[in-house]
Amino acid sequence: MRAIASLLTLSLICAGFTARADTSGQTAALNDYPTAARADYVFACMTTNGQTREALGRCACAIDTIAAAIPYADYEKAETILRMRHEAGGYLAQEFRIPASNTMLRQLQEAQAEADVSCF
Repeated sequence: MRAIASLLTLSLICAGFTARADTSGQTAALNDYPTAARADYVFACMTTNGQTREALGRCACAIDTIAAAIPYADYEKAETILRMRHEAGGYLAQEFRIPASNTMLRQLQEAQAEADVSCF
């Protein structure tokens, strides 16, 4: 009987480690944004929404919502497309107006809209 209890305890411990490993993998996927990228977003957001403690909380919520919706690599690509469309002119900007670029921007816009609803 004692051997069965020990075996059961061991299997529960192993199951706990497995569940913990799965959770940390999910957490890592949600936290793939570098701190500097999150800070840049929050600073720009606060410039637009006021330099208050309330704005800080709302802007931090917004980038967390976006990070949960879009992997950092896709966010980075969409931000680059936006920057190039805005800053580059003529034929350089045209290179960033292809359907694939529009799809990436649409995903970012949807994530930002979700963040606006959730956080503001």
